[in-house]
Amino acid sequence: MAADSAVARLADEPADHRFKGLPPDAGGLTLGALAAQRRNLFTGGFTTPVLALSAEALEHNLALLETYAEEHGLDFAPHGKTSMAPQLFARQLERGAWGITAAVPHQVRVYRAYGVRRIFLANEVVDAAALAWIAGELDRDPELRLICYVDSVRGVALMDEALAGAARPLEVVVELGAGEGARTGVRTAAEARAVAEAAAAARSLRLVGVAGYEGEVPRADGERVRAWLRTLVALAADLDAAGLLADTDEIVVSAGGSAWFDTVAEVFAELPPLSSPVLKLLRSGAYVSHDDGHYRRLTPFNRVSGEGALQPAFRLWAQVLSRPTAEQAFVNAGKRDAAYDLDLPQVQVVRDARTGELRPAEGITLTGLSDQHGWLRTGPGARLEVGDWVGLGLSHPCTVFDKWQLIPVVERDGTVADFVRTFF
Repeated sequence: MAADSAVARLADEPADHRFKGLPPDAGGLTLGALAAQRRNLFTGGFTTPVLALSAEALEHNLALLETYAEEHGLDFAPHGKTSMAPQLFARQLERGAWGITAAVPHQVRVYRAYGVRRIFLANEVVDAAALAWIAGELDRDPELRLICYVDSVRGVALMDEALAGAARPLEVVVELGAGEGARTGVRTAAEARAVAEAAAAARSLRLVGVAGYEGEVPRADGERVRAWLRTLVALAADLDAAGLLADTDEIVVSAGGSAWFDTVAEVFAELPPLSSPVLKLLRSGAYVSHDDGHYRRLTPFNRVSGEGALQPAFRLWAQVLSRPTAEQAFVNAGKRDAAYDLDLPQVQVVRDARTGELRPAEGITLTGLSDQHGWLRTGPGARLEVGDWVGLGLSHPCTVFDKWQLIPVVERDGTVADFVRTFF
């Protein structure tokens, strides 16, 4: 299915009860028709809580990582698990992304439903039913390129068995683990060699390179991450020298989460000449929305001088529904609406219910979340009353997106210009 037509059809969905925050009077409209009305988020009938994506910050972030990858000689396959939003995938691809990264086969199915034709599946897949579906997709679409991890000889055998008879082999890369106590991936050079040899010998697989995730390096800092990345690069060179990558005309070397892509760029620039051209594939995903907590602290742009800065694009708007004491207030957003696995939301701004004035949220702190309530502590002189809207900054994009099936894209003046649909 063509990506542009499949994504365009999302605008034909009804603007109905399935989606939190939509105006109740939008019943009977499609999402496209509602977006065309360009209603204001605050005065156009939207109900709280409602999550908003800044149109300007979103565009800024998309452009910045496109430029960064180009300037550092990297190809880019942003991790789609962050947003699971085909409209954002389309914009990332328009901005020069090589393809989209997935973590599990379900995500690949979503990508394929919306026409993505280059997919990096950053996990070993040993589910026979999923592999049979992948084989069918490879047979059906000669333009599909799908690259998958392998990290065990047993896994290679299971994959080869499940894919037997496929018209095209599945491309695979050996996953290098980040160290003892880290996540998946081979731990030693000997294990890597054994897995590579098994993959190279498998009839249904084609070994094309190596990959891993530097974010799992134990006690990660610049020195440890750099050393691990150099091990990854050396593994690619060793497998190539042994003739195990001779069956590909493009060698894949991939890493890069959202915290260390500057170090990935640095070490990948040191790659020695190999027997075939190298696809240096970066996979950062959280950049698209960035955040006001975890990634604001960890982003490499804090270390990289003169290459710009990402902008937080999320803001969750909730309404004060109770002010039981001078020191306490409650808003109508909780764990069902906001990420809380890394940092609690930050109270940033208040919209006065009487005047529509926006003011800094001075003296107001969010101290906890219930399922449907946010607990606010208010200091002396804090201006806050029942009915006010409170704008919250959020941390960890992956666990923000997955709480919202539909997210308004809001321009600086409050105009809702579009809606982003997610599929988790």
